[in-house]
Amino acid sequence: MAGHSPPRQLAFALPHAESLTRDNFLEGPANAAGLALIDAWPEWSNKAMFLVGPDGSGKSHLAAIWAEQAGARSVAAHALCAINVPAELATGALVLEDLKAGEIDERALFHLLNMAREDAAYILITAREAPASLPIALNDLRSRLRAIPVVELLPPDDQLFRALIVKLCADRQLAIDEAVVSYVANRIERSYAAARHAVALLDGESLRLGRPVTRALAAELLRQV
Repeated sequence: MAGHSPPRQLAFALPHAESLTRDNFLEGPANAAGLALIDAWPEWSNKAMFLVGPDGSGKSHLAAIWAEQAGARSVAAHALCAINVPAELATGALVLEDLKAGEIDERALFHLLNMAREDAAYILITAREAPASLPIALNDLRSRLRAIPVVELLPPDDQLFRALIVKLCADRQLAIDEAVVSYVANRIERSYAAARHAVALLDGESLRLGRPVTRALAAELLRQV
């Protein structure tokens, strides 16, 4: 009918593969300490180590690299329960992912740390905050966590930030040129989370419009962010 706009094309958010191999890890000064930790295993200063950093900083990627090397199991911290602790430590190495206060069974975690010490098992704990910042109710657990050495991942420098945008696009099979990378990098907050958000927006809009990602498309989108 006259006067009616054509219907908007829907874009479906399909799952995309993110490579977590060593070859696909983006190295830079911001994550050099984390990579050094993984490379130093099994000669760690402590059998349990904390890997701390902001959202999207590569904690899970480094943990996956280490898990492959160490034959480690992996469990989300919020899913840890006491009855499963022996099974989680069965291979002698464990990744405990995304530790957050208020989302963990504190007694189960204390049991895990005790059993790991008895069995001389390795544990790599990832978290957004250092253990000293976590409001842990159980006194013994709080002191045990604060005794674990911390390796920190820092916010990205300019070179790493640009490389991250390229990698996130490649993971989504999204073709972009240097002009788009420069435009995006200069107009969003320099953080891992902001890069992921911007690339997801570009991908979704490109699919919806059936257009390639150009500087003009990026300009249209980022003006709205």
